[in-house]
Amino acid sequence: MPLPPRRIRTARALRLAGALAALAVLLSAGIVVAVREGRAPGLMPERSWGPWTDREIEGWSTRVRVNTWGDAAQADIRLGKAEDLTLRAYGKTARETSMTEPTVFTLTPDGRLTAHRLSAP
Repeated sequence: MPLPPRRIRTARALRLAGALAALAVLLSAGIVVAVREGRAPGLMPERSWGPWTDREIEGWSTRVRVNTWGDAAQADIRLGKAEDLTLRAYGKTARETSMTEPTVFTLTPDGRLTAHRLSAP
């Protein structure tokens, strides 16, 4: 079987190269959107995180930091040596309930941490 003319092979190669370039652009755009929305925390470099801020809520020691590139926040919460909690709000609100003193912690992606102590049954 003879080869197609050189002009046809070149046109096919150009179409293939164009399709691959378009695919690369779309994948890159998808990654950027995922990082900006906080859905890909593993892709956010350490330097994109702001400083830790310390405060006390309902007797718990807390540290919170917010990502400056995307919609994400992290919180470390401690009650002495009794209990440690970690919240990660990557694109959506995160909630965790402590076991030692029944308290519900809520962290929003903008770094707002709240606590609500549950009443005893």
